[in-house]
Amino acid sequence: MATSAAAPGQAPERAAAGVPLLKATATVPGVVPLVEWASSSPAALAAGVSGPYTPAQIRRNYDLGPVYSAGLTGKGETIGLVDVFGSPTIRHDLAVFDKRFGIPPPPSFTIVQPAGKVPPFNPRGTDVVGWATETTLDVEWAHAVAPGANIVLAVTGVDEVEGTSGFPEIVKAEDYLIEHEHVSVISQSFAATEETFPALASLTSLRSAYKLADSRHVTVLGASGDWGASSENASGGYFDKRVVNWPASDPLVTAVGGTHISVGSAGQQVVAPRVWNDDGTDGLPSAGGGGLSVDFPRPSWQDGVASVVGSHRGIPDVSLQASCDPGTQIYVSFPGSAPGYQPVCGTSLATPLFAGVVALADELAGHTLGLLNPALYALGASHARGLVDVTRGNNSVSVPTGEGVAVVTGYSAVKGYDLASGWGTVSAAFLVPELAGKALPKI
Repeated sequence: MATSAAAPGQAPERAAAGVPLLKATATVPGVVPLVEWASSSPAALAAGVSGPYTPAQIRRNYDLGPVYSAGLTGKGETIGLVDVFGSPTIRHDLAVFDKRFGIPPPPSFTIVQPAGKVPPFNPRGTDVVGWATETTLDVEWAHAVAPGANIVLAVTGVDEVEGTSGFPEIVKAEDYLIEHEHVSVISQSFAATEETFPALASLTSLRSAYKLADSRHVTVLGASGDWGASSENASGGYFDKRVVNWPASDPLVTAVGGTHISVGSAGQQVVAPRVWNDDGTDGLPSAGGGGLSVDFPRPSWQDGVASVVGSHRGIPDVSLQASCDPGTQIYVSFPGSAPGYQPVCGTSLATPLFAGVVALADELAGHTLGLLNPALYALGASHARGLVDVTRGNNSVSVPTGEGVAVVTGYSAVKGYDLASGWGTVSAAFLVPELAGKALPKI
């Protein structure tokens, strides 16, 4: 059964459970994984793709070598991460990850609970193991990209489900990161479908942290979602129409979508990146989120792409690695997990990756960059080399319904800005100095 969908530029209709945007290799109690997989597909192996990807491969793929050679590591910057429940073994797991891949420890790694006491870790609790995996992913990969940046992990104790639950605590934690930890960038790997919120006012009442971040010149990133043009609804199913996720859809947030990259053992590109779309691998929707907001009108910095977004805020703004074939490595050892290296994927990976890039640009600039979107859209319009156009793939997905399967027709990647990949992906060797407004220093 095909669904009806609003055309680009038209307002979609204005309810999905918020969950950590996480892909895992095995079913986790209390969490419905969007994809189950363990190794590269035959097609990937035949193409010479190597994985799950390591920091060295990801760094080469995003042209980070020249940035590091210029002496930039994120030194003096602080990356803020927010996760529900956290992980009791994150310090140990980061140390093991760093040792294996030859990454120095962060100058400081602080864990705070600014929104109330977090309950003891219970691996049988709903979503607890999923959030622990998400926490590990956020910390290890933000650090892998910006190894010289400080890390502050804010852990909250109320699960984020059905739109509003858990978000007040997340907002309080982010306010704390801005006010007391003086973070440079905040990475958010969680989301809830805009329609989940009972009324627009219940969503807008949660925007205080983004307004504070904007006033303090702090960059805020949000994962665009892992369900393609659809997303989860409040009953645990999926919408059979186009929807998008908040906070990625917030104009004060930079929305990070997903791409599928194909790189060899040394990180060299085997095939040009495309929109991440693993839909159908396990009968559930699985692709990079993107589309038009029903809650936020087009911001001025999207005026240049009005032909694409119409009168609405469109997402994503930029996209990075999220593919599950072959995935990207993390190390975990918390109770309820199989200790060791696990491949993960999703826009929850793309977001901390980009947070690391932002920290590098902050260091070069000598100050925090704040809201990135005006600069990103100006760079996109000028065909800047730091934004690499993605022109292949789409985020259409098939969703299970009570009557069978519904196809939610999404958006295709095209030349220039689109609602599947934003402005495309990044080349850090160019984007870092372009965002900073300075040339990379000579060594």
